[in-house]
Amino acid sequence: MQMPMGPAHALARQKLLTLAFGDMETVKMLPTTYAELLMMSKDWTRPPPDAMFTLRVPTEYVSFQAARLVAGPYIYLTDEESFQIATMGVQGLRVEIVSDAPPPPDEVAAPPPPVLEMPATFSLEMEPGTALVLETMVSDEFDMARMDDGTIVDGTFWGKLDIVHSGDTHKMDFSGTRLEVHGLSPDFMVDARTISKLVVASKPAVAKCQLSVLCPAQQTCEIVLTFSPMWKIGLTWPPAEQLSENKIKYFIRANPGGALEHFNSEVATTALYYEAIPDPNMVDPNEYISPKNGFGLSFQDFIPHLSNVLDQLGMSLHAKSTFINNNMSAFACHRHVAYRFLAPRRIASAIDISVTSDPCLFTRLFLMFRGVTDDEMDNFVNAGEKEANQMNWREVVGWNEESKDPTQFRILETTVLEVT
Repeated sequence: MQMPMGPAHALARQKLLTLAFGDMETVKMLPTTYAELLMMSKDWTRPPPDAMFTLRVPTEYVSFQAARLVAGPYIYLTDEESFQIATMGVQGLRVEIVSDAPPPPDEVAAPPPPVLEMPATFSLEMEPGTALVLETMVSDEFDMARMDDGTIVDGTFWGKLDIVHSGDTHKMDFSGTRLEVHGLSPDFMVDARTISKLVVASKPAVAKCQLSVLCPAQQTCEIVLTFSPMWKIGLTWPPAEQLSENKIKYFIRANPGGALEHFNSEVATTALYYEAIPDPNMVDPNEYISPKNGFGLSFQDFIPHLSNVLDQLGMSLHAKSTFINNNMSAFACHRHVAYRFLAPRRIASAIDISVTSDPCLFTRLFLMFRGVTDDEMDNFVNAGEKEANQMNWREVVGWNEESKDPTQFRILETTVLEVT
């Protein structure tokens, strides 16, 4: 008979928390919710009411699967979801406090010792009137939770029970969510609620950009893209030449009809592709796209509406179809969609483009969108399709009549950013 056991969802094994603020540190028992962590941090530091106060976890202190889902060296704890993701699969956690408050008072309180003994009894009725009882007393690894006064907490356990009886094998599997990740034990468990939160965390915001060059005659040129400090360069194709941490260059030969020859990779294409990844700490979906600056439509209305908007902006049938079709699966994930187009100055402040061709006409279309719940659609009652149809979209994106002139050297950039 073999019965490896561990704590259940109702009684998670206790973990240690290291709180760091500047040069000062304190060790406490890790709370189970973000609200408790925030209260504990503020009780220690006692910041003034108007002080900036942020919690973050260095990615080297979180699990592998959590670290690979974030861009940057930290996971910033802003709500229960980010807290659950940061604490998933770790034995302890280090949380750094970023604040302009004065340092906390000295304290010498030590954390309570781990509890490694807990009486437990498991009773299984094999058949009517016949029962098997197993007892578990000691754990060499797991910290059994203890109350503040030292009493052991009652609770339930999860585990896997293998029973051999009269030549038959009886198995009882734990109930929960099994997470299969390369490099982790197949018995590794994560609460189903945490898995649902990872769906959001696994979709970081990425701006997907395509740049086309339209020219009247064959011409060699350099195109340099400079990203602001709040944006990071992602994937590029063909592979761009890295000039600095935030600057890349393409050396190409543009041909009439739109064909581009990339000299470094010897790749021929109709557009340059590159990704821009915004600082995740700056991405607030409700601020980026709201009824104050955007419009909300049902998915069924959004696609034909977007097609009409692109028609107003002078896009060819091929360019319009490519733009919509390449993003159709992302649009279709949502029952309702809220969107906006950025003004040219906002685009240039994020990604600046310079071209060794003068004159050059730029048309830059930067579409931002996000999914909207049924309840949130009520906020867009005065920012729907009717209001969107009244917009002068050419004025919004800075469209120029000469961008349709085939005798001009022109750049057409289309970007889509789903804010999650």
